[in-house]
Amino acid sequence: MNEKEAMEYIAYLNTLGSKPGLTVIRELLRRAGDPQKELLFIHIAGTNGKGSVSAFLSNILMAAGYRVGRYNSPTIRTYRERICVNQTMISKKALCRLLMQIKTYCDEMVADGFAHPTSFEVETVLGFLYYKEKNCDMVVLEAGMGGRLDATNVIPDAQKLLAVFASVSMDHMAFLGDSLEQIAKEKAGIITQGCSVVTMEQREPVMEVLKEVCLEKQATLTVSEPETASSIRYGLEKQTFLYRNLPVTIHLAGNYQIANALLALQAAEILRQKGCRITDRAILKGMEQTRWHGRFEILSKQPYFIVDGAHNEDAARKLAQTVQFYFTNKKIIYIMGVLRDKEYEKIAEIMSPFADSIITVRTPDNPRALPALALAETVAKYHNRVTAADSLEEAVEMSYLLADKDSVILAFGSLSYLGQIMDIIDKMKTKKA
Repeated sequence: MNEKEAMEYIAYLNTLGSKPGLTVIRELLRRAGDPQKELLFIHIAGTNGKGSVSAFLSNILMAAGYRVGRYNSPTIRTYRERICVNQTMISKKALCRLLMQIKTYCDEMVADGFAHPTSFEVETVLGFLYYKEKNCDMVVLEAGMGGRLDATNVIPDAQKLLAVFASVSMDHMAFLGDSLEQIAKEKAGIITQGCSVVTMEQREPVMEVLKEVCLEKQATLTVSEPETASSIRYGLEKQTFLYRNLPVTIHLAGNYQIANALLALQAAEILRQKGCRITDRAILKGMEQTRWHGRFEILSKQPYFIVDGAHNEDAARKLAQTVQFYFTNKKIIYIMGVLRDKEYEKIAEIMSPFADSIITVRTPDNPRALPALALAETVAKYHNRVTAADSLEEAVEMSYLLADKDSVILAFGSLSYLGQIMDIIDKMKTKKA
């Protein structure tokens, strides 16, 4: 299998949709030799912030000298970002080789009467095989959209070092339930018998569920509290705070990143109590070195061009707070693109008050994309200066025409198009150089 064939196979897998459940992936893992039984995991669930928390934690562990596998989705620029070891993406060669191996197992399973594994199931098994091959000391594993029936929830109890919960809010209601309590119960499914659990402060229905499940599973629950951070200095280039007298610096912008950082720090502290060799120096170095693409990321200045993957109501509220915090009295131009199965009307309602102009786009190459015109019609209910662009290139060009050097251009919504926006900005920078 070459790279072209690999991408074609992945495209085929994407047509199979999402089917929550563990029967198929357990069979696929059995045929692959159950690599998950030879790895140690930090399992992260939540609606928003999983990526930032896993980035902080992975960097702390790497700074401490561990070989760290990291599994995350969706990705920004290339498929291979999903599977990394010490921040290095899986090679094209390894991806093709392992995918061919897994395809053989999938074909055999179908012949034996099993359902064909989905793309996420295949990716998860591929990741486990690769992390085992690379002799990873630990794997920082992001759950997909749920927890209880998520393909990542196949880790043996003894192999789970920690279950971590980032912010839990409303999303994927068709699969997870239409109340915060139901969604929390699904995500709490990653809590295993006797495991250590760390969560940030959650809304009351979520906290009640986590406490109840931890009690039932005899799991130890630790809450990362905002009060552990003092002397906070917010900024676009860097943010600093004291964490139990440690002077922490992070380079992820957005005031909500302080809570994500504190969750990662609390998780590192629990790992240290479990015997992991994590020094204060490793913590400070890991936090300072963390970068995470597509999360309030500054691509250029004068004007600021920022991208953010806010694609649900809770993320939009956090983004709105951040825009208000950093850019009061600034002229702000939005580029907005979302998937049609998201709460795009709520996102539009939350974000519209802060924009001078809004440009809508259709996220390319995604069957779930909402057309730019349909999005513009929705946004027009909340804003009187809305334009639908025919392409991402046109949207970027229009945004610069509307902006002056002191303006802010903010592209947000689905992560699936932000990588292409980044490429467009990179090409513009190259032309200017």
